[in-house]
Amino acid sequence: MGKIADLYVRVSTDEQAEKGYSQRDQEERLRRYCEINDIHIREVVFEDHSAKSFNRPEWKRLLLSLRRHKNKVDLILFTKWDRFSRNAGDAYQMISTLRKLGIEPQAVEQPLDMSVPENKMMLAFYLAAPEVENDRRSLNTFFGMRRARKEGRYMGQAPAGYVNKVKEDGTKYIAPKDPEASIIRWAFEEVAREVFNTAQIWKKAKEKGFKKSRSRFWVILRNPVYCGKIFIPKYKDEESCLVDGLHEALISEELFYRVQEVMDGREKSYRPKVEVIEELPLRGFLICPECGKLLTGSKSKGRNRYYAYYHCQYGCSHRVRAEQVNKTFENGLRKYIPREEIKKLYTSLLMEEYREQTRNVGEKKRQILKQIKDYEERLSYARDLLSTKRIDPLDYRDMKSDYGEAIRKLEAEFARINTQTKDIEGLLNQGIDNLLQLNACFEKGGWEEFRGVIGSIYPKNLTFDRNYLRTTRINVIVERIYHINNDIGQNKNGTKKKISSLSRKVAGAGLEPATFGL
Repeated sequence: MGKIADLYVRVSTDEQAEKGYSQRDQEERLRRYCEINDIHIREVVFEDHSAKSFNRPEWKRLLLSLRRHKNKVDLILFTKWDRFSRNAGDAYQMISTLRKLGIEPQAVEQPLDMSVPENKMMLAFYLAAPEVENDRRSLNTFFGMRRARKEGRYMGQAPAGYVNKVKEDGTKYIAPKDPEASIIRWAFEEVAREVFNTAQIWKKAKEKGFKKSRSRFWVILRNPVYCGKIFIPKYKDEESCLVDGLHEALISEELFYRVQEVMDGREKSYRPKVEVIEELPLRGFLICPECGKLLTGSKSKGRNRYYAYYHCQYGCSHRVRAEQVNKTFENGLRKYIPREEIKKLYTSLLMEEYREQTRNVGEKKRQILKQIKDYEERLSYARDLLSTKRIDPLDYRDMKSDYGEAIRKLEAEFARINTQTKDIEGLLNQGIDNLLQLNACFEKGGWEEFRGVIGSIYPKNLTFDRNYLRTTRINVIVERIYHINNDIGQNKNGTKKKISSLSRKVAGAGLEPATFGL
């Protein structure tokens, strides 16, 4: 009786497209070989999977069948050795496994008699050649993608907020995709404001329709692709770097680096992960005057009703009625509400001061360019020292990394100065409109949005002590509106007498906390 064989036909999708491999053609050649050599066919196995490893669905099923039915198959036939494997190490191990089962693997178009020792050299060649081809193809793909990244093209699946597109000439690119792009842009702006922490912003983003996980949200906030940059990872002697991307940025470089500073904790925000309670709108903004820790808040049941308190939670006994603190806060906050009838005057005064303070922008830009040039010269000098072997390559690598980071930050600052004057008047109008909403907040509640207003006006936390609220810093624009209100209030005629100097009468808060009280 002739030998019994299983036929193994394998072709991956890309091979069939590129080289014209066909499962039917392989099967036909294997059947013809068996017919000529009087070999009985037990089963034909078709595989559509890469040969980089033996972790293939059909091969694993076939191997399990061979182990269950020992001595029922003598051969496993395939057309060429690259149909069997493209990894020499895995191939030798699998050949050994099959021989222990009494099965001989054989390529009908590259036959080898393993009883001849010299034929093992030919087997090594047949197995190594496809592996070398795979490695070369992978390396070419790697360098091609790296070159594309250096040219500013984003490679691979588009990140959240973008979608993959193809131009008429076949060039691939990524473009913003709404509404996700708008939500991500909003998230960056919210993180930079430091009113809510990233966990709260992620929850709010989900309410807007954001579908990514919390960990994925954190990765998004760290990804420079959103400010128009492409990250080039380190490879051998090449240091990692950022290059300008060809895609449309969702945010500015200034905003991206601002968010990185917030997330790195350089300007840490202490906003708790709490639900907003109407009677405790300042929870998360108050610091204990005794121990310096952040106060929390809760309600206690009295004889006839519940009473809200702000209190410490770290073993400190400090406790104060929320109603008293809230009233003090509201009285102080009302001083910053603009007068709607003179909205244009606020904008005019603030614009005038802005122009006064930004007259030195040109000088600042020249200073930044000078600093960039200085770092570039240092880098060039270090490169010369490396070429003459006067410094160690590791020292040069550290200097290149440090100088490169400094140059990137200066370039981002330069870009910010160039773009910050685009619509200052529009931003001021929007800010004044937001402040005008404070009265509505007092009357109707809306405390969650009110917390955003609080965080904008008071970038640092508040301390309530002896009927006074103290803070180390107030938003400079809001502070100027307060002084404009005072000066206009003193001018009963409402005229613009020396009005251009009103907004410049304000001195900085300095180290002494600003205070307001009952």
